[in-house]
Amino acid sequence: MASTVSDRPGYGQLLRTPGAWTFLLPGFAARQPFAMLTIGIVLLVQHTTGSYGSAGAVAAVSGVSMALFAPQSGRLADRFGQRAVLVPGVLVHGAAVGILTALALADAPLWALFLAAVPTGASIPQVGPMVRARWAALLGAAPGRPASPLMATAAAFESVTDEFTFVIGPVLATALCTGVHPAAGLVAEAALTLLGGVLFAARRSTQPTPNGTATASEPHRSALAVPGVRVLAVTFLGIGSVFGGMQVSLTAFSEEIGRPGVNGLLYGVFAAGNMLAGIACGAIAWKISPRRRLVVGYAALTLTASGLWAVHSVPLLAGLGLLVGLCIAPALISGYTLVEALVPAYARTEAFTWLTGAVALGQAAAVTVAGQLADAHGASTGFVVPLAGTALALATLLALRSRLTPRAPGRTVARGIGHREPVTVD
Repeated sequence: MASTVSDRPGYGQLLRTPGAWTFLLPGFAARQPFAMLTIGIVLLVQHTTGSYGSAGAVAAVSGVSMALFAPQSGRLADRFGQRAVLVPGVLVHGAAVGILTALALADAPLWALFLAAVPTGASIPQVGPMVRARWAALLGAAPGRPASPLMATAAAFESVTDEFTFVIGPVLATALCTGVHPAAGLVAEAALTLLGGVLFAARRSTQPTPNGTATASEPHRSALAVPGVRVLAVTFLGIGSVFGGMQVSLTAFSEEIGRPGVNGLLYGVFAAGNMLAGIACGAIAWKISPRRRLVVGYAALTLTASGLWAVHSVPLLAGLGLLVGLCIAPALISGYTLVEALVPAYARTEAFTWLTGAVALGQAAAVTVAGQLADAHGASTGFVVPLAGTALALATLLALRSRLTPRAPGRTVARGIGHREPVTVD
């Protein structure tokens, strides 16, 4: 059914939800690592080694590590509570970033940087998925209570917040690395993680109730058993390829034209497009389903990404980067909105982390390939990576989009996982 203005409250009503601000503010600080870590590693390691390929490879190891460990972190948070997972996680992450930074500044061999990048990526706090799970707990369906129409607005708001971190994070990291010290970006990332993570974990009243004991009716099955989550994960791999390819290629392009300071501006314009589109998506009362919006938005993303490699001037690259950014937010928002309809409540944090991990994995692959291409053939070839990643993901999405249709209440969505809640698609 289509949403209407009357049943689709706006951001103001969402932000007046009791308890919302107590986790939104610390959550914003604690989710900066996802936006700052990759570019911080690339800038530091490129400074110490002189190679974008090596810098991209180290960043890729951290991204792969995050992608592999993030779903396990989400599953543990579903079972034992967010605080139990988050507090030790941010402490480990701060220590791991410190070790990686020290090794890079000491000109340690590449294999040592790879080893340090593993715990650095594995310990990235999954605050974004945890915030989404808190919204679902506050607004989602429960026995005797239908899901709030604010859920769609919450999905849009969180995507706007994610995109805003990609406006602030890379620009802040780049400014610190180029204006203060090559390691300053990673130092700031670790400090924000510790401060924001501890404050976020302290807000116990809004965290979802842990589901530590499995039952016959709701066993602890992986969210990845839901076919739609697997399709969304592949889709989000392509989005990650855009983030990773843009980060490395914009950095290489700025160095190539002798204007390294323009890197932060170009990436900021790209990320600003994400944020502006996200704001608009949350304000619109959509009359088409999230699945259709995902397909249309992803096709537009692939089309706009196809021209990046051919652009060689700063104004044109900024303009096209803005268009690419405008196409990312609708795809992200639609994907996260579908999770609410596809996945049972007890597995949603894990489902969100699978999608976040897919973005990280796509980003990791992209920074590696784009870095190698930029080293060997120049910055423009690195922009082929976003095109290839989105095209492959779009083909998968078109072929398997039927799996993104939510089942009716009471129907089984995967072996061992049944959907026993009212489903709201739009």
